[in-house]
Amino acid sequence: MIESPFDPDNEHAYRQWRKHKLAQAATSVEQLLVEVKQLDRPTLAEVNAIKERCLSSNMAIYATAGEVDKQALMTFASRFGLDRLDHNEGADDEGVTALTVSAAEGWRGTYIPYTNRAIHWHTDGYYNTADRQVRGLMLHCQRAAIDGGENALMDHELAWLLLRDLNPEYVRALMRPGVMTIPANEVDDQVVRPARSGPVFSIDGHGHLHMRFTARRRHVQWLDDALTREAVAALLELLNSDAAWIMRATLQPGQGLICNNVLHDRAAFSDSPQQRRLLYRLRFYDRAH
Repeated sequence: MIESPFDPDNEHAYRQWRKHKLAQAATSVEQLLVEVKQLDRPTLAEVNAIKERCLSSNMAIYATAGEVDKQALMTFASRFGLDRLDHNEGADDEGVTALTVSAAEGWRGTYIPYTNRAIHWHTDGYYNTADRQVRGLMLHCQRAAIDGGENALMDHELAWLLLRDLNPEYVRALMRPGVMTIPANEVDDQVVRPARSGPVFSIDGHGHLHMRFTARRRHVQWLDDALTREAVAALLELLNSDAAWIMRATLQPGQGLICNNVLHDRAAFSDSPQQRRLLYRLRFYDRAH
């Protein structure tokens, strides 16, 4: 394992990283924004600007003009090392998911991302197996809602940092292998997905921090001990605070988020028959770099 500042026992590396992180991390959406003239043919300067933001804040927001097709999104993503798409249940044959309100009678109508309801804080794919963790994420807005749909965003490294500063034992607790379990998903007495357990925070083979998390109270089981309860409560308190590191943005047509699967939520929104919100979602097993 490469030496990592996210090793709770590595105090020296943590202190050096912490100083650098707080000096560079974005505190406003404007600091994340990069204009991209042609998404399928970004300039070197545009690519580097996005890479710099992903390096310092694990995310960037791009803005481009005109309609964008799925192939352009995949071509753009590949410029940041995002190639291995997670072909989840809602994705099409190419691995791209259209997030829009679905008819109530369809299976998508039972899943919150395909409704206009609010979605609590989470990282994507928190129910995936250990070898299919979602490390990179793109959201691209084709059509905005007539009202609402704002996303809150927080760099998961900063969440880890603030928890560690509060109590190093909190991050130790949330790095335990079985601290968070997502129960099996059963439909009509059939197991669609078995139960999945794992850590909230983990370190990959390159020393990077990864996070799997959901703030949903249902469909999640936490390790039943006092330290875990305190750590989860502290994390939720942080996410529900007005911390400077929490940014909010409502993506407009042509805008998109590219990130290392940072913490995010979504406010409820309203559609009209003439204007239905449509975002394309691409999940990757790779980190943006």
